[in-house]
Amino acid sequence: MTSTTDANADATDANAATPDGYGELRAQLATLTTEAFRPELAEIDQLPTAEIARIMNGEDSTVPAAVARALPQIAAAIDATAERMARGGRLIYAGAGTAGRLGVLDASECPPTFNTDPSEVIGLIAGGPSAMVTAVEGAEDSKELAAADLDGLGLTADDTVVGISASGRTPYAVGAVEHARSLGALTLGLSCNADSALGAAAEHGLEIVVGPELLTGSTRLKAGTAQKLVLNMISTITMIRLGKTYGNLMVDVRASNEKLRARSRRIVSLATGASDQEIEAALIATDGEVKNAVLTILGGVDGPTASRLLAESHGHLRAALAAVRTT
Repeated sequence: MTSTTDANADATDANAATPDGYGELRAQLATLTTEAFRPELAEIDQLPTAEIARIMNGEDSTVPAAVARALPQIAAAIDATAERMARGGRLIYAGAGTAGRLGVLDASECPPTFNTDPSEVIGLIAGGPSAMVTAVEGAEDSKELAAADLDGLGLTADDTVVGISASGRTPYAVGAVEHARSLGALTLGLSCNADSALGAAAEHGLEIVVGPELLTGSTRLKAGTAQKLVLNMISTITMIRLGKTYGNLMVDVRASNEKLRARSRRIVSLATGASDQEIEAALIATDGEVKNAVLTILGGVDGPTASRLLAESHGHLRAALAAVRTT
């Protein structure tokens, strides 16, 4: 059995064996599929632009198949997330660099799309908000920083933490999952390498293996696309399970601009088939709440009654309609 002292000594020796002192990390990166070098693309810079675009498009087309191979694991993770959120938990993404930015992006789109409070779906990026546009050197290397960021949110056992890292080894993402799991929170680990440290640390390891990148190690490409697709699934399907939609209509949309106000009216129309006059009256009676307006029309109830029925059904429109029809 190798002791910790021996392991540290081996690591020191490995690093000392290279002039730059990064021998161990370089060796680790060399084992990752996402970092693999593709000799057949070594002359890509000599090709015509149209040919490079064709190759890149072909690479991107393989990503959905990689996601499809993990659908059972993704579905199980979503069901567990929805269960926690249904009892008041939050969905929290944690990552560094591109992975962190994707998490922040997904979180920021939930309030206008599903009328969630900004505190319900949160994106943490190593280095803080400024890291969205400017790299914060060294932030991704700290597990302690991840733990501090989660502690700052007052993490509870009802929360879900999704660590995001293409390599599956980023200390910030791994540290976030380890700390969250130690506090009893649900943990998901989204990576693009098999048998990753992140996948092993999480209760639900989601490993989307997309293969080596067009540009060696540039995981903003296929790996980033895969992560975006999975994050779309996690947030969207979780919100469907929480009753944030009626069929495929976004009945919880927040009408915060002209486009969304027009979309709100279109959603009520698609859900009810009502006239423009009925739709305007329903929206006025419900302070612009689309879901409530649909219920007033389909259920034949007034605004306050619609609000009460939706509260009693925990926001599920179909359940509220069923309650109307049984009374």
